[in-house]
Amino acid sequence: MCRSIKCLANFEPPASEDEIRESAVQFVRKLSGATRPSRANEAAFDRAVEEVTAAATRLIHSLSSHAPPRSREEEARKAKERSRLRFGPAPLAVGAAAPAAPPATAEAQGHSHPHA
Repeated sequence: MCRSIKCLANFEPPASEDEIRESAVQFVRKLSGATRPSRANEAAFDRAVEEVTAAATRLIHSLSSHAPPRSREEEARKAKERSRLRFGPAPLAVGAAAPAAPPATAEAQGHSHPHA
């Protein structure tokens, strides 16, 4: 769940209210341990989302930075590269042939000397 929460500070254009709210929803989901609250907890969940959204909006709008603004495209590219390094290349498309394995050698099969 938490991987969906993205850094929203110092972007050009600035983070939208929708982006801030989505991060607030993810945060409340993580804290509550529920992706969807029960009917009994729905009001408390919704209230928490509203309060976290308000606090996050105040925070994002009050931060200042001397660094140049970030690019969403560049951040997405870096995230994709981190994922590739962590999980390996993307899986093959359905119907695509897997690369052929190299032929086994005598050494790889445990036969380093010919039999007498």
